[in-house]
Amino acid sequence: MSVQDQIQQLHSIKDVNDITGFKRAVKSNYEWLHDNFNKELVDKLVVARSDFTDALLRHAWQLLGLDKEPSLALCAVGGYGRGQLQPYSDIDLLILSEKKVSKSVEERLGRFITLLWDVKLEIGQSVRTVKETINLAKSDITIATNLVESRILCGCENTFKQLIDKVNSPKVWSSKDFFLAKLEEQQKRHHKFNDTSYNLEPNVKENPGCLRDIQSIGWVAKKHFREYDGLTLIGHGYFFEIEHAELIECRSHLWQIRFALHLVSGRSENRLLFDYQPDVAKLLGYGEGKAAVEQMMKAFFRIVRRVSELNSMLLLRFKDDVLEQKVKKVVTLNAKFELRDGLISPSQPETFYSPADILDFLSLISQHDTIQGLDADCIRQLRNARRRFQYQYYHERQDCRERFMALMKQPEFFNLGWDIMYKYGILQSYLPEWDKIVGMMQFDLFHAYTVDEHTHRLVKFVYSYYHGEKKFPRCHRIVKNLDKPELLFIAAIFHDIAKGRGGDHSTLGSVDALKFCELHNMSESDANTIAWLVENHLLMSVVAQRRDIYDADVINQFATTVKTHDNLNLLYALTLADIRATNDNLWNDWKASLLRELYLLTQQAFDNGLECQVTLDQRITEHKTEAMTLLAEKGISEEQAMLFWRQMRPDYFVRFKPNQIAWHTESIVTHPTLAPEDILVSASNSTSKAGTELLIYCSDRPALFAQIASVLDSRNCSIHDAQITVTDEGNVFDSMIILDQDAQRIDSEFHIKNLVDAIRSQLVKPGRSHANKRKMSRQMKQLDVKTKVRFYSSTEHATLVELEALDAPGLLAKIGHLFVDLNLTLKMAKISTIGERAEDVFIVSNEEGKALTQEQEITLKKQITLKLDQPEVNPAI
Repeated sequence: MSVQDQIQQLHSIKDVNDITGFKRAVKSNYEWLHDNFNKELVDKLVVARSDFTDALLRHAWQLLGLDKEPSLALCAVGGYGRGQLQPYSDIDLLILSEKKVSKSVEERLGRFITLLWDVKLEIGQSVRTVKETINLAKSDITIATNLVESRILCGCENTFKQLIDKVNSPKVWSSKDFFLAKLEEQQKRHHKFNDTSYNLEPNVKENPGCLRDIQSIGWVAKKHFREYDGLTLIGHGYFFEIEHAELIECRSHLWQIRFALHLVSGRSENRLLFDYQPDVAKLLGYGEGKAAVEQMMKAFFRIVRRVSELNSMLLLRFKDDVLEQKVKKVVTLNAKFELRDGLISPSQPETFYSPADILDFLSLISQHDTIQGLDADCIRQLRNARRRFQYQYYHERQDCRERFMALMKQPEFFNLGWDIMYKYGILQSYLPEWDKIVGMMQFDLFHAYTVDEHTHRLVKFVYSYYHGEKKFPRCHRIVKNLDKPELLFIAAIFHDIAKGRGGDHSTLGSVDALKFCELHNMSESDANTIAWLVENHLLMSVVAQRRDIYDADVINQFATTVKTHDNLNLLYALTLADIRATNDNLWNDWKASLLRELYLLTQQAFDNGLECQVTLDQRITEHKTEAMTLLAEKGISEEQAMLFWRQMRPDYFVRFKPNQIAWHTESIVTHPTLAPEDILVSASNSTSKAGTELLIYCSDRPALFAQIASVLDSRNCSIHDAQITVTDEGNVFDSMIILDQDAQRIDSEFHIKNLVDAIRSQLVKPGRSHANKRKMSRQMKQLDVKTKVRFYSSTEHATLVELEALDAPGLLAKIGHLFVDLNLTLKMAKISTIGERAEDVFIVSNEEGKALTQEQEITLKKQITLKLDQPEVNPAI
């Protein structure tokens, strides 16, 4: 049944109370949209959906006799006002009158709206007079924007004309004020998405480079130029015909994705969530599986880049005309370019005759810190040049290679110049390896961005060290002392460049880096440094977060791999930037403290000729002395302190800072009784920058860790580090660094007290864990994380167990109970949550106080896998 047939079906309904008839017509339209999605162009479908809705509204309006009411008009506003409608989009209506409507009309309007709701249309409506509408539009840019796109569906043409004449009057919104308001609105919207188009769950409507950015161009054109067709802007000199065609092509592509998303979700959903991506990809014809989603998203991200370029170019042109700005200052930069009020502008009709000219342009930008961006003509020429040279990779030309290396040696290039190289596709035109990662998805909750966007941000963080003396003083000193900054920047560019090819991306990337260095005539020594950094870019993060960095053997092994102070400095700077660029929520004081400790311990080990135990012994002496000074200020004598200190092994004084040792000691030796049945539970926000420190000291008992973990998990708190010691006297000393659900310390004293009380109450119930009601998040349900268990020799007295699993509610409590069931003693735990993955490390010993036997390792691995992979039955036990 065609849309015209559906409209005829509507007209056959003679009674406004025939809800069944209206529902049948609406259902028929939805079915037609589903059936014709892959048969008709989406441009035709969104117009057809709007046409059908127009017909339904007009018919219902007439059946209620509202068409006979003088001065009453039914108007479509907002997106519906454009005459384009997605399957489940809101249908925004303005019921307009010259004067306040009568009770009789008000009653019929109520029936009209109720009918629309009854047939399951998503209606947004308002009933206003012309005066009320104008007054609201004056104070609300959203209402004003909706009216710019309004059209009359039926009713009094004169009333609607009164409204439009006043809406277009400068007294409501002048073109200048309207433009500035829409520009500010777009900037705020972009900022919500971290000013990037490359988010892994993009909003097809609101994301930078998506439909809102196209609509912004239309709103300004309609308000200022009174132009309702983009083609007419060509005549005004704003568009070339090919650019208008490109914008329409991009809009159609985004419409198609949004249309499919509505059909898959069955509602007005604009977020391309992980849940929907596979079904949307299938509906769009990409096939099934991860590869299909990746292909779809790559195409999507390339589209949004094109939209972002066109949006920037056109709004800059509009800005000049709408604001009637005259250039105040022109500075000649060279024969080809000039600076016009901070924006670089070509002074010739054509400036880019070869790829080398583009790289010279970037070099020019690096030399002038007063350049704030590109003007519209510059964006257009750069876009056109990129397309002229698109069938060649610039690195194949010797003149380009020389220019590229010159850029890599200038840290200031990585300010605006790097952004332009990335944003306008120059880097992917230079490097074929980079071209492969543009728009590449990362299917986890750890990475917030595509591979190329992550690397772009990483490089920017490296550059920020040059000006970040206060925030990152150590990294600032490192980069300022580099003789060859290009080593760090090139390693940053290549660190993830081999992702998605199969195999270890670090190893493959190091091979790519060596080829690059050889092609660009870098020395063998420099090439090996870059390749080593790429191959080992995850090393420092893994050791800091998954190994016992206070173990002399761990430090010795790490230092032996790193080899030199220079490698350590480069790796430290790269690692910090990598973590920060992965996800805005990942970097915290806990990670900072771990990396800082590993850096300092390794540096001291180098200074001691890799005598790592000497380094640790020095730290023990220093920490004891400083802690004793702090305790003396509190009135605690050395004799009192030794009551606790004699119970602790030497490594305790390495792991903890003097202020922590002093707090532990004071809390324990001043506790009133500490009888065998007594339990000390305390918390502090002043001992660690990494989070809130939780202290538990009591006689040893089974399932202690599991019980504590269950309480914390139920309160949406997470353990990030746990040091567990069972003394010779049979006491348990636990120190844990905990964070709240936002990965921050628990600042509220009230919440800390409640948490401490809950843990103490739980621990007096031997063997049982707190009932956990926390549910798994929507995103995590869509992700598959296989449970992996690995074993490493720690010492003859302990085994290191590395666990990778889905970070499901109650995970640590389950593991803790399992250790009890298998008669294993937990000595230390390092807890890392990376997106949806828990990457935890436990150091355990068997009932004999020894490392696990091979048979015990096999049993533990089997039990962990069974415990974590089986369906949840009763998490309270």
